[in-house]
Amino acid sequence: MYKTILAPIDLAEIELTQKVIPTINSLANIDYPHIHFFAVLSPMLSYYEYGLSHPERLLPSDDERIQIALAELKKAVTAFDIPEGRVHCSVEIGAPRDRILNFADEINADLIVVGSRRPSITTFLLGTTASSVVRYAKTSVLVVR
Repeated sequence: MYKTILAPIDLAEIELTQKVIPTINSLANIDYPHIHFFAVLSPMLSYYEYGLSHPERLLPSDDERIQIALAELKKAVTAFDIPEGRVHCSVEIGAPRDRILNFADEINADLIVVGSRRPSITTFLLGTTASSVVRYAKTSVLVVR
């Protein structure tokens, strides 16, 4: 049914990760797909605009941020019950919706599984990453609440 599943993980929202564990574990036992866990980091703001003269001394580089996040992602993925050979972890920097959708295209994902909170008035007005992914994805999206 599914050969390649994309599971975007928000490293700042561990409770959303907890919600998708049973679903991902169940899907991993049907046709034994490859599961791509994917985290997106926000780009660093231009601190020069705020008068900070040497941000490179105070802030980690993008490469350092990616390596730190990749270690966190790999640690989070240990909560899933999927054989190591079918687990893939990646981290990129950018706008979450755009990076998730582009990565889904890159890996030819058959399914995107995203965790989501219960909708509230703010999410109806402003939207969320999950709703944006659902709206613009070219493949099926499973939203887990």
